[in-house]
Amino acid sequence: MVENKSSTLIQKKTYTIDEIAKQLNISMKSAYALVKTGAFHYVRAGRAIRVSKESFDRWLNQ
Repeated sequence: MVENKSSTLIQKKTYTIDEIAKQLNISMKSAYALVKTGAFHYVRAGRAIRVSKESFDRWLNQ
């Protein structure tokens, strides 16, 4: 029997800046600038920035 691996994985709740840049096909510099505009929620953990997936997806689909 094959187990559905996607059902056992935890859903991501955040994106990295790199993931944002790849999704939008923009440079990392542009992705950082976009995040800093405040268009969606993000948090800092030390030097790392994590963007709320829910907030980003809502912004992207509006």
